[in-house]
Amino acid sequence: MAATIAPKRFSFEPEEHAAELDAIIGAIESASRFEERDLDELLRRHPKNGRGFFSKSELIRGYRALRPGAAGEQAFVDRVRMKPVRTRSGVAPVTVLTKPFPCPGRCIFCPSDVRMPKSYLSSEPGAQRAAEHQFDPYRQTLARLRSFRHTGHPIDKVELIVLGGTWSSYPEGYQVWFILRCLQAMNEFFDVSSEPATDPLLTFAPAVDFRQLEEIVEGAEIETSDAAAGRGYNQVVSDWTAAHPRAAAEAREQNADWADLLAAHRENETSPIRCVGLSLETRPDRLDAAEALRMRRLGATKVQIGIQSMDDDVLTLNGRGHDTARSRRAVRLLRQAGFKIQAHWMPNLHGSTPAKDREDFDRLFSDPDLRPDELKVYPCSLIESAELMAYYRRGDWRPYDGGELLDVLVHSLGGAPRYCRLTRVIRDIPGTDIVTGNRTTNLRQVAEAEASARGVRCRDIRAREVGGRPVDPGRLRLRRTDYEASGGRETFLEFVTARDRIAGFLRLRLPGPAGTDGISLPELANRAIIREVHVYGAVVGLGERGEGRSQHVGLGRRLIAEALAIAAGAGFEQVAVISSVGTREYYRRLGFEDGELYQHRSAREPLEAPS
Repeated sequence: MAATIAPKRFSFEPEEHAAELDAIIGAIESASRFEERDLDELLRRHPKNGRGFFSKSELIRGYRALRPGAAGEQAFVDRVRMKPVRTRSGVAPVTVLTKPFPCPGRCIFCPSDVRMPKSYLSSEPGAQRAAEHQFDPYRQTLARLRSFRHTGHPIDKVELIVLGGTWSSYPEGYQVWFILRCLQAMNEFFDVSSEPATDPLLTFAPAVDFRQLEEIVEGAEIETSDAAAGRGYNQVVSDWTAAHPRAAAEAREQNADWADLLAAHRENETSPIRCVGLSLETRPDRLDAAEALRMRRLGATKVQIGIQSMDDDVLTLNGRGHDTARSRRAVRLLRQAGFKIQAHWMPNLHGSTPAKDREDFDRLFSDPDLRPDELKVYPCSLIESAELMAYYRRGDWRPYDGGELLDVLVHSLGGAPRYCRLTRVIRDIPGTDIVTGNRTTNLRQVAEAEASARGVRCRDIRAREVGGRPVDPGRLRLRRTDYEASGGRETFLEFVTARDRIAGFLRLRLPGPAGTDGISLPELANRAIIREVHVYGAVVGLGERGEGRSQHVGLGRRLIAEALAIAAGAGFEQVAVISSVGTREYYRRLGFEDGELYQHRSAREPLEAPS
């Protein structure tokens, strides 16, 4: 077996560069105006070790070491911060990946990189980070938090995004352990250890390191209709894992019980770093009432679900393994349980056409059993390890040309309703992995420019987010959108500016009569459900207030007050909220009481004035 690959180690001691750092920091602090070109000039004037440039993260670490506890830290960080857009949506997103594991699906379009969880590629940046940490959830979470902090981003409000194959196919003990370890990384967070020998990111323990797996799946050799001419993903991953000398011990270690997780939940409620959202991903055919409740018990508030198409013939041709009825039922279960729903949809699948795709996209929002809250559009890309290679070589499938794909994406951008967030319109696959087809990395930007040129208006949430712009709460207007969905009524409340920029929103569900395929949960009986409250603006630390920033001007409270009034007007006495672990304290202050999986309050009792 190949030698174990040790983690990378980086070392930067600010005290060793005190003179240069102090000069740079002083110049930044004293400047009346400061722009990127000013920083470039400073870095050239005060080089690192006489020849190199200090990184922005090193400048921030230097400030914290040389000016510990200084009142001007945030102002300094704001001037040098990298990629502020990452936390502009209101939370700091921390993405972690589960380990490679057999997948229940047989989709012909799915990559089969055996070093990754199914459908992910080892060349993707997030996947590389996960592999470097051997898919350990604690190390992945800690490393991402440190990265955010070192580049000046507040990290006390985190959305934990768990990716990797089909979450619902992993053993329950592994699921519990994985979320537990992510929360423990938040609860125990420390920056750079003074004892490298005990730092989790610098110490190394033997593990099942999938980077050592050298076998490659040849997609063109696999046929779902046959007994697999070549070795497929599941067989390779299962055989290699079973043969690994650490496999049995690791399986025992990667297991936890619910009591430990619930204890971590309680600790995170008041932790300096709180989990304010937890997203999991699964397939429609793996989701039933029991699975939805298990996800909720883990603390999940959002579920990513791979719908891919609403055409049964296309689903069959692509070996998807479920039909559109199963997708509708899965969405209904999730909505009845209060989850936020992020659907995945794929144009250019085998058997489809640009015209069919435009019709299919429209069905996502015309069908009341769908209407997702968020949508990721992933045009089908040809990857060599996917079975689709065989279809391409036979001439049974081809990628859309640039104009065809652009037409579908412009249609999607213009067709997404204002209550939906079009999170992505292309998957971030490195061009070197794409055999043929689109390799334009900024395709969304190209599509948005084309939509504008055609006079197509984008109304989805992402297109209208206020971002880091200053907000005058006195000039915001409350707008309400009602629509039918999954046997009930949805109310989308949003505070918007005069230019229709969205500063905050709330999703309220007014359930109808329970259907035969509904979720049986007495805790939600006869209750309206607040499924999401989100206020935009650059992240403000817990307890801090930022002038002009929408997160701390009471928008959330005002939205909740309006939702309570709507629920009471519709005849509901009680309102439940699918709160995340890290927002429970916030809702308690608003009069919500803890239930088993949700928090509840009277719809008719007014909110107390903020203290």
